[in-house]
Amino acid sequence: MADKQTPNSGQPQQINLNEVAQKFMSGLQRHFDLLAYNLAAHDTVQEEAYNKRVNASHIMPSSTYHQNFEQLQAYARDLLVRQIINDSLNLTLTAMNNAHFFLSLIKATDAIKQIDPEAQRKANASQQNFMRAKLDEKFNYLERDYAIMCALEDSIISLGFMLQILVKQNKVVQKAQLDNRGKLVVELKAVETPEGETPMIAQLEKLVDVRKVYREGDVISFDDVELQLILVTIASFADSLFKSVAGYARSVKKDA
Repeated sequence: MADKQTPNSGQPQQINLNEVAQKFMSGLQRHFDLLAYNLAAHDTVQEEAYNKRVNASHIMPSSTYHQNFEQLQAYARDLLVRQIINDSLNLTLTAMNNAHFFLSLIKATDAIKQIDPEAQRKANASQQNFMRAKLDEKFNYLERDYAIMCALEDSIISLGFMLQILVKQNKVVQKAQLDNRGKLVVELKAVETPEGETPMIAQLEKLVDVRKVYREGDVISFDDVELQLILVTIASFADSLFKSVAGYARSVKKDA
């Protein structure tokens, strides 16, 4: 997982939280749309079309290891699940790094728009420490330094365990990933549609939790809609986080 957000160590910056949040959410929407495209392609691809494409170049790198249509379908599915969880964790890190940089600047300047060089230096130093921290430690930073509690912290930590399981454990849950109740739980955000009503595009604030529970020996799996809900869950997390940053700024300005 790559931390791509880095603080500017040069001249003092003027920053806009709303612009950063909008840019993040637009990027997240592209991930969602691309997933929908890939799922649609997976639904419609035919064995004949696959074989035609395989043989189009009249040569393979190593035909002995060529996978047939069914084998490749399963492999592609596993790869997609791994990719979505990995991308989701990277997006989470990006949102947290962006949010923390704003928080550090707010704290260093008492929410004053003008950022002097000394405030910039303090914010950059705090940001460097935050970016070196592991995912679970980042949540502790936000709670300890800014009193920001992330409601989806447990689910995001669970996604981190799931990526480890997918990459290193052949998709099988082991005891090390279980909580003190013997479970690995992730809560995904979803739309609650009363029976008989037509589903509509919902707002992030009006979503409900859907729990997926795994126990030792279970195989990690997500259906198509659940894969989409992973990205929706990250959107809900980021939306709440950026709103918490704005709330922190208002509280600091009020107390200044």
